[in-house]
Amino acid sequence: MSSFFTISLSFLLLFFFINLRSTESAAPTYLYNYCSNATRFAPNSTYQSNLNKLLSSLSSAAAAANNTNGFANATAGQNPPDRAYGLFLCRADVSASTCSDCVAAGTQDILQRCPNQRVSVIWYDECMLRYSNQSIYSVMDTVPSLMMYNTGNISDPTRFAQILGDTMDDIVARASGDESGKKAATAEANFTSLQKLYTLAQCTPDLTASDCNTCLQSVKSNLPSGKQGGRDFSPSCSVRFELYPFYNASAVAAPPPPPSQIPPPPPAPVTRPKGKSNKTTVIIIAVAVPVGVAVVLLFLACCFRRRKAAKTYEVAQGDESGVGDITDVESLQYDLATIQAATDNFSHQNKLGEGGFGEVFQGRLPNGQQIAVKRLSQGSGQGAREFKNEVTLVAKLQHRNLARLLGFCLEGEEKLLVYEFVPNKSLDSFLFDPEKSRQLDWPIRYKIIYGIARGMLYLHEDSRLRIIHRDLKASNILLDGEMNPKISDFGMARIFGVDQTQANTNKIVGTFGYMSPEYAMHGQFSVKSDVYSFGVLLLELISGKKNSFFYETDGGEDLASHAWKNWRDGTPLEVLDPAISDSYSRNEVLRCLHIGLLCVQEDPMDRPTMANIVLMLNSYSVSLALPQQPAFFLRSRTDGPMKDLESDQSATRSMPLSTNEMSVTEVYPR
Repeated sequence: MSSFFTISLSFLLLFFFINLRSTESAAPTYLYNYCSNATRFAPNSTYQSNLNKLLSSLSSAAAAANNTNGFANATAGQNPPDRAYGLFLCRADVSASTCSDCVAAGTQDILQRCPNQRVSVIWYDECMLRYSNQSIYSVMDTVPSLMMYNTGNISDPTRFAQILGDTMDDIVARASGDESGKKAATAEANFTSLQKLYTLAQCTPDLTASDCNTCLQSVKSNLPSGKQGGRDFSPSCSVRFELYPFYNASAVAAPPPPPSQIPPPPPAPVTRPKGKSNKTTVIIIAVAVPVGVAVVLLFLACCFRRRKAAKTYEVAQGDESGVGDITDVESLQYDLATIQAATDNFSHQNKLGEGGFGEVFQGRLPNGQQIAVKRLSQGSGQGAREFKNEVTLVAKLQHRNLARLLGFCLEGEEKLLVYEFVPNKSLDSFLFDPEKSRQLDWPIRYKIIYGIARGMLYLHEDSRLRIIHRDLKASNILLDGEMNPKISDFGMARIFGVDQTQANTNKIVGTFGYMSPEYAMHGQFSVKSDVYSFGVLLLELISGKKNSFFYETDGGEDLASHAWKNWRDGTPLEVLDPAISDSYSRNEVLRCLHIGLLCVQEDPMDRPTMANIVLMLNSYSVSLALPQQPAFFLRSRTDGPMKDLESDQSATRSMPLSTNEMSVTEVYPR
């Protein structure tokens, strides 16, 4: 009996350890990156070689067992012009393994997001990584400084501001004077009987106390007022507050209690006669063994029931979108073993790409059918509700320009969506690649534009549901063997009633740069929000440039503004992608550019519907209205003061909205 109890208890501990490790190894949450674009290095140059060595050193330093502060700096190279300097800082409360995983991901990600850049910085929720061709160690940098905030308002902003100010002053002072090596501090304060304020401040440990204080005071002054949460971060420090516990309090040293609150020493142990002690030990063992066995048996029963439930899973009714049940879900369900065999156990060789909610793998079923498997990461924003939303939604949709869902798998922690395989991957893999973009001549691009428009028209008006996609972008457009577009990724979609035209939400989802201004800043979305995204996508297809391209190169201008200026100045063909060469029809290009500018107008009422867009693409007899100037997008504080929208209470939200591929799943906690 004792042996069985020991084995069972060991199994139970092992199970929890595995679960803990799987939770900690989730992919880091990307926030923002900054590329200075001031100086670039040539491919295969000395600086590139030094940079690769530097990033490898930082990744090794993060994985080192003796790195308890979540911080390290390194250099590579001897000669100053080509010498690379770098450092990383992990959030003070994250575990060593989470820190290591975040830094390892950052060393790969930063090179893709800032190619050939001598100066770059990338932020995740869990860590920050930066490098430069000049020394950055023990140097305080408050530029660039980016601010994010929750859209939810505070009921008593005056009182909240006082509590927040006092709490922030406390943690700024404690973080600056922290001698533990982390230069970090947290604090909690009661706001109401049901709400508690949580705050965190942190500097890079290489700063002096004075520089840390100066840095924290700078970013603290940028925090939003009257909001339920916010953060501001720079290369050297960051502050954050929320009305929910966003950090592991036990991992960050708490301030010592005042003398009056120091707990008394524990009482001296009571000595009992030896005979009674032995009798007590026997009683404890007699009680503990059956209780332990009962716990283990209960645990095994729960596992069995959970596994059985996964085998007969039905998508339940009651999602806020109003979608009905899938009553015959067994016909769509795949066993996990089948999917693992089809993808060679999700091997790296079969990986097609990675989106906002997880990875996508190519596979082949036993009958020879090729599939694409979307594997939702356990640490992603897409939970059970989004998963059910995508399954119930896509299963009801049938259109040649929508990706076809074949089935799904839900076993244990795995959430898998099985789609038809499209051989040409996604549109962005062609459009933004200097070599592959040449395969997209104008007739193919026009076919893609028209196909996307037809697919969106079906979602908005022609299906039995009115669907707002909310994340239309190049990476969510798949291309089949004949380069026909297929709209994918419906995890963020919302369903409208027949007569419903607009809705509000505090949960902002989508991708900055493709979001309409009324949605990104006020949470108002409608079919016209998708029209705006379609307009951005249309301009990208014409220009061959990402929406963020001109922002990064021209100091604050986005693609829509660039296209508008050329349209206004009578040079519209300056926008055209040189890769198109002479394959284009001038009238078609000008008409598509005209339609794109109509779609990105600031007032949703001025934008055309998808039905009008399809008609305008089909017929030259339909006259087009003159486009108004596109919505002005905010610039980062590195580019000078904000303009126009700065006075609006939601305008200083997050980051410059022209930043492409910044997927946001939630801005505040559920």
